[in-house]
Amino acid sequence: MIEIGKKAPSFTLPTAEGSSISLKDLKGKWVIVYFYPKDLTPGCTKQAIAFSQKAQEFEQRDAVVIGISPDGVASHEKFIKKHDLNIILAADEDRKAIESYDVWQEKKMYGRTYMGVERSTFLVDRDGIIKALWRKVKVANHETSVLETLDQLEN
Repeated sequence: MIEIGKKAPSFTLPTAEGSSISLKDLKGKWVIVYFYPKDLTPGCTKQAIAFSQKAQEFEQRDAVVIGISPDGVASHEKFIKKHDLNIILAADEDRKAIESYDVWQEKKMYGRTYMGVERSTFLVDRDGIIKALWRKVKVANHETSVLETLDQLEN
């Protein structure tokens, strides 16, 4: 079960930059792992742009932002290019990380029930421990809330 104070599930995923990213390789840094449903959709685009606009502020706090969705690398590359994003987007096509963070959930839209990614964010400390988490994220000002929480935890 994913909860504050527990070790964050490890992952290694391909990125749009043509390499891969592993949580274990980021030990010593704060990591913001956010899961989103789909590239190039309105809410996901707003969220990615918002995190990109605050990327420098996260970097100043020695924090890395990683967005994860089940979309592939090619989709992430288009997303980054179209919106000039400057955060890491990782592809989880087999949903291993998505499922290990328990964000693959039953959803309902327009009377239809389906499985999909629940928009969620996890703030992982320098030792790989989850220090904060947000489920069913509302996009508006979420990046600011994450930044404020990071500041509170650092002080």
